[in-house]
Amino acid sequence: MNVGRMIFYDKVTGEKIVDTGEWENARIKKTVDEQIDTFKELSERNRETFDVLELAFGERAQDFAECNGYHVNVETKTLEFSYPDPNEPPTEPVYQKPLSIELEETKQAIAELTLLVSMGGM
Repeated sequence: MNVGRMIFYDKVTGEKIVDTGEWENARIKKTVDEQIDTFKELSERNRETFDVLELAFGERAQDFAECNGYHVNVETKTLEFSYPDPNEPPTEPVYQKPLSIELEETKQAIAELTLLVSMGGM
């Protein structure tokens, strides 16, 4: 069984506390409580101070491979990634929604505009 990653994060800042990573050919999938017991960073904290995002196996793999940092937007409870600019020296990360989602939204907008133009709506 393939097991997706769990990202435990601070409820106030959105900063990652523990990322369990992904597991291929795992025999079992640990529950959230079992993960908390496994990681000292979690077991020593008050449970009310952190939350967890559970991702499917392979979910956001491209974003994780290309990013230079990520955190959780505490308002939307979604991941935001920062990506290095190959033309600029390293700077403080600027978080944004995953590029894979940006690409899908752009494709959708182009399709809608194409439809409008073909119908003579512009």
